[in-house]
Order: sequence, then structure tokens, then C-alpha cells
Amino acid sequence: MSRTPQGQRASLDKQPHEVAAMFDGVAARYDLTNTVLSFGQDRFWRRATRAALDLRPGDRVLDVGAGTGVSTEELAHSGAYAVGADLSLGMLYAGKRTRPQVPLLAGDALRLPFADASFDAVTISFALRNVNDTDAALAELARVTRPGGRLVVCEFSTPVNPAFRTVYLSYLMRSLPAVARTVSSNPDAYVYLAESIRAWPDQPALAARVAAAGWGRVAWRNLTGGVVALHRAVRT
Repeated sequence: MSRTPQGQRASLDKQPHEVAAMFDGVAARYDLTNTVLSFGQDRFWRRATRAALDLRPGDRVLDVGAGTGVSTEELAHSGAYAVGADLSLGMLYAGKRTRPQVPLLAGDALRLPFADASFDAVTISFALRNVNDTDAALAELARVTRPGGRLVVCEFSTPVNPAFRTVYLSYLMRSLPAVARTVSSNPDAYVYLAESIRAWPDQPALAARVAAAGWGRVAWRNLTGGVVALHRAVRT
């Protein structure tokens, strides 16, 4: 898989090879960049995702779009057996260097390399909006989850306060790329990431898509005023 040349970013039609190459290009400093851009909130969001999954020792949980495995490592703190999968080999290589104890493997969210009903829980954090077919990915997550198993989608969403929403969108489109230039190994990729966040469905719209993909008891919880939302569901 080729690495993204400096300055290249994926288009919003989300072709898998473009998205993978873009994340290859940001892998070197991805975790640091996320912490800086989120003002440290990324750690809180990971802990909240783990809590929402209600994992128990012995559970098997799949972390899709795991990147460098920082989210997978957080899930393992519950005592569950956590496996991460990601499309970007560059992200996986970076994760293997920094977290050699975390099981990470290459996998496409649309064609996961697991048998039906393999996991007690599945999650995808800040990656669903980068998949070419959101509905097919949600259905694929349902396929690998046992009946009664849990799903948590942690994703950027729509702030509920109108004034805060205006400030947030301004940060996304103006300040975020500028900050990224100081810390990221491929700052232009963060222009795409900002655009993809702005184009993403709001909380009720995503909940409807989760339900249509074979999940029941769909609900969501806003984090950081709706900057991020946790959508929870149970495999029917």
C-alpha cells in the first residue's frame, strides 16, 4: 500500500485506497495530533466508549478503525479480550511499534475477516464517517456480533447549542487545519477530516441508520456538548 504524499487528502467520496493512504500519511504523529486538536478530550471520549460498552472480563470485543490501537488498549482495561482492525497499514505499523501487546490486524469495515457472531461487543470510533458505505458497515458490524451483543459508535456529531455550534464549526474549518500544521505529519489531511465532520449526519439521523442496519434499542449520549456522540445499540 502506497503512503500518502505530503499535501494529499482523501476526497469526500471516501474511496478506500484514498482513505487508507491518507491515514498512512498521518500515522507517525496521529495520537499526539488528536490529543492536541481535541484539547485532551480524546482520552475522556475513549473512557466513555469503554464504559458504554459495559464490557466484562472474558468478553470478546472488536475495535474497528482502531488505527494505532490506542482505543483498543483502552477497551482491554476492562478485562475483555480486545482486537483492533484497521484499513491503514501505516497506522497498524505505528501501533505495533508503540503497543506491541495489543492485537491489531488489517481489516476493511465492509469485509471484516471474522465469522458470524464472533464478538460480544463491537465498536468503531471516529472512523465510520470515513467508510465508503456507512449502512453496509453497520450491517457488517451486526454480522460479526452475537445476538444480544452490544454496539457503540463514537463519532463526531452536531453540538446541541446553536451558539456553540457556530464557534465549533469555525474552529473546524479555520483553526483546526492551522493547529494541525504545527503537530501533524500531514496537516492537509485534517482539512478533509474537518469537511467530513461537517458533512456527517446529526444524532437522530445516525440513530435511524443504525436501527435500519439490524440493531435494536438504539440510543445516544452527547459528549462535550454534542461535539461527539456515543450511539449505543443491541444486536437483534
